[in-house]
Amino acid sequence: MKTDTQLQQDVIAELSWEPSVQSEHIGVEVKDGVVTLAGGVRSYTEKWLAERAAQRVSGVNALTIELEVKLPGSDQRTDADIARSVEYGLEWSTSVPAGSVKAMVEGGWVTLSGTVDWQYQRRAAADSVRYLLGVTGVSDQIAIKPEVSIGAIKDDIVAALKRSATADAKEISVGVSGAEVTLTGKVHSWAERERAMTSAWATPGVVNVVDKMTMSY
Repeated sequence: MKTDTQLQQDVIAELSWEPSVQSEHIGVEVKDGVVTLAGGVRSYTEKWLAERAAQRVSGVNALTIELEVKLPGSDQRTDADIARSVEYGLEWSTSVPAGSVKAMVEGGWVTLSGTVDWQYQRRAAADSVRYLLGVTGVSDQIAIKPEVSIGAIKDDIVAALKRSATADAKEISVGVSGAEVTLTGKVHSWAERERAMTSAWATPGVVNVVDKMTMSY
């Protein structure tokens, strides 16, 4: 098991290895396996990539983000300009049903709302605006409305976990209440946790996934 000092060094190294992140502007603190990233970044994209980089490091139990997006003068845009770009981005996305997602922009922060049928459509909507110039943050308030029976959700998810070659699928328990799925048990990396969450979200009829899995290295 890594010490906090070793974990801090590994996170710093991973941030330095990520070419889209200016790691010298990001401070890393670690206590009991909980990593805190603090400092300033040039865009919301850089903030998101820094978070993803830290999650890739083995031994990270939890992550706290205290990064402030400080846009360079040339990247600053009015909310109206950003809103138009968001609208175009949603229209051009082949995964987002036309007219299903609405956006509100305030201070560069984009809030998405509406209803879609699948998690991948919700994710595609967020992806279509995350990299836009001037965006300082994205709030995803899009709801999922299932159009299929949810009777076999648990069996479908368990089968999906096995197919995804998750190392210890047997250690993950699947609970279903209505159209909400709760995952509990142990995983051994962020990648394994993400595969489990992806498998749950990809199941027809699921409208929410609650992650109660714990890290065990």
